[in-house]
Amino acid sequence: MKGVQFLIDDEGERKGVLIDLSLHGGLWEDFFDAALAADREDEPRESLQEVRRKVLG
Repeated sequence: MKGVQFLIDDEGERKGVLIDLSLHGGLWEDFFDAALAADREDEPRESLQEVRRKVLG
């Protein structure tokens, strides 16, 4: 794929990726959003009512 390069270790295993953001900026944003969501999966959640109460007072 044009604009995507893999970093390969001595054993030929893919260990990283270099993405040309001028070509694939949207792909990076999608990946980053998914990574953030997965990282925050176990955080406590607030109901919409709680958020409205905090925002609106």
